[in-house]
Formats: sequence, structure tokens, C-alpha cells
Amino acid sequence: MDKITVPILRDKKGREKISALTAYDYPFAKWVDESGIDIVLVGDSVGMVVAGEENTLPVTMDQMIYHTKMVSRAVKRALIIGDMPFLSYQTSRKETIANAGRFLKEGGASAVKLEGGSSVCGRIAALTKYDIPVMAHIGLTPQSVHRMGGYKVQGRNERDAYQLLADAKSVESAGAFSLLLEGVPISLAKEITQSVQIPTIGIGAGPYCDGQILVLHDLLGLCAGPHPKFVRGYAEIASIAQNAINRYREDVESGKFPTLEEGYV
Repeated sequence: MDKITVPILRDKKGREKISALTAYDYPFAKWVDESGIDIVLVGDSVGMVVAGEENTLPVTMDQMIYHTKMVSRAVKRALIIGDMPFLSYQTSRKETIANAGRFLKEGGASAVKLEGGSSVCGRIAALTKYDIPVMAHIGLTPQSVHRMGGYKVQGRNERDAYQLLADAKSVESAGAFSLLLEGVPISLAKEITQSVQIPTIGIGAGPYCDGQILVLHDLLGLCAGPHPKFVRGYAEIASIAQNAINRYREDVESGKFPTLEEGYV
């Protein structure tokens, strides 16, 4: 299979559905890539599903580069996108360019993702000017959790829907090569997808986007607790792993592990 590039992804719009998943380390990224997934997003969701944080806000640039390096060592085909963490692009254009550049120079990514609509168009334009491809992200933006008062569907009333549609067109004009739509009504996601020339990637945005993304740990059943309705679990690895660990502990405590055959002479 050919290496996925930004132009290849753009050309898929309206012709082929785009598959995307998150990954944060070498073994999982290798499995994801070998499956034929188009996009591997090294998401700041790492803070929640790997580090156990309450939200994504504590994640740092150094943490993101560390995880992106691991992923880039494993991925041979998919397009790797580094997720710009909170306050890595909000303070100044100079810092935005420097931080985004780290994803490409140090992390091995081919593009970056940042949250926001019209308010970050200047940042998107600055990055694309220096050949750093950008995926935009609008709708439910996790870094805005406090402003939104939680993880809530966005764009349900006419005013907010109009703003999201305007945001989509603005980030496209600023140079974004794709657009992640999170937590927006199905009809609005469909309208946005039809209104822009760049591919839309949905998460909790219904079936009419050009592609879909999920958090890998949700897909595999690695995270305990209730999940959003848009998450489809394809495995329950957490229960399998817990059972294996329990059996190991029991075997150690009872003296069943290790046996003489499992040692050296």
C-alpha cells in the first residue's frame, strides 16, 4: 500500500471514506498502521487514556513529542498527525510555529492538529506558509471544556450552527487540509462536509463526514466507565488483561508459578 500523504487524503474526499485512529506508543501504532488505517493521530487524549488525567489540559509539548516519536518509529504507511496541546499555539504565532515544527523535526509527524475555528485562522495561515500541514478541529473542542461547561454537543441552535459553518469555511480558507468535526449534530456535520472542499473527519458527528476517527483505547475496551454514544467497542481487552493478571497473581501466591520446567539449570 502506498504511503498516505496530505494530497492523497485531500483527493479521497467524495471518493473514499477515510479511516483514522489515535495511537500513543510503538506496539499499538504498529498494529494500527498494519491494519491499513489512513491517519494516526497522536492525540492529546493521551493525557486522559494513558496518564489518567481528568482532561487534556495538563498535557505538555514534551509529552506530545515523546509519544509522537514512539508512534513514528512504528508507522510506515499512515499519515501521522501530532495534536498541539493546550497553550502550545494560543500565545503567539512565533511559539505556534516553533511548537508545530517540533512535531515534524523531532516527532516524525507529517502534520499537526489544533483546536478552534475563526479565532485560530491566523495560526493556521502562519503554519501553512511555512509548509506545516494543519488539520483543524471544531465543534466539541476538549481544550475548551471549561468554557463549554463539560463535554457537550455543539451547534444545536441556529446561531451556534451558523458559527460552526462559518468556522469550517474560515479554516479552509486559512489553509487547513482537513477538518475534524467533534460532537456536532448529524445534519450540521453533513452540511459542513458538503460546504467545504477539504475532507471532514468525524467523531460523534454522524455518518456523512468524509472519514471517521475514534480513540483507540475506547475502540479496544481498554478504558473503564461509560463511553459516549458514538463509541463502538470492537473488543473488551481490559477484562481479558485483568483476568490474566489475576491468574498470574494467584499462581505466584499458590506456588504454581514458576515451575521447575520454567527455570534454568
